[in-house]
Amino acid sequence: MKVTIVGAGNMGRGIGTRVVAGGHQAELVDHDPADAQKLAGELGGSASALEPGAPFGGEVLVFAVYYPCIKDAVRQYADQLDGKVVVDITNPVDTQTWDKLATPPGTSSAEEVAQLVPESAAVVKAFNTTFAPTLVAGEVSGQPLDVLIAGDDGSAKSKVAQLVSDSGLRPLDVGPLRRAQQLEQLGFLHISVQQPLGLNFASAVKLLS
Repeated sequence: MKVTIVGAGNMGRGIGTRVVAGGHQAELVDHDPADAQKLAGELGGSASALEPGAPFGGEVLVFAVYYPCIKDAVRQYADQLDGKVVVDITNPVDTQTWDKLATPPGTSSAEEVAQLVPESAAVVKAFNTTFAPTLVAGEVSGQPLDVLIAGDDGSAKSKVAQLVSDSGLRPLDVGPLRRAQQLEQLGFLHISVQQPLGLNFASAVKLLS
């Protein structure tokens, strides 16, 4: 698969690393084309930077940007989202207080994004409980990362799960897109314990049985 990653920051690097490691193509887009080119060069392999104004080539589009900027990005690129799998990785933390989510009760960033994309696009929530450094490493304490996936379109979730599995991580389907509400709360909790527990964003959420 070809995966278009919008955002060449830390999470763009982490997800791009996994895409390339899994033998897929990573196409990088950023508001600063130089950042996209730099990251593509660092990732190597199948990674490339999309020329400014060129159409997206990926069948899966990962918006590796913060909330609420993801909504602006989705609106900006709405004409390129027809038939695409749109992956929301955000944790919509209220950056004024860092003590709650910014989304209204009863919804999630992913569900808000689903209201903005064309009807033919499918929104999937994934990667919001994984930190960028652990994605680059692909594991924590010798354990592969779990990537929790929510969405209403089974085919779209299967594509994301395939990317995750091919990259050496473990995909876990946690249900419909409304489960993104719980995933975003879990992501917020994971973030909030980093400083008190001295985890330095090197921890992982793992399901064991």
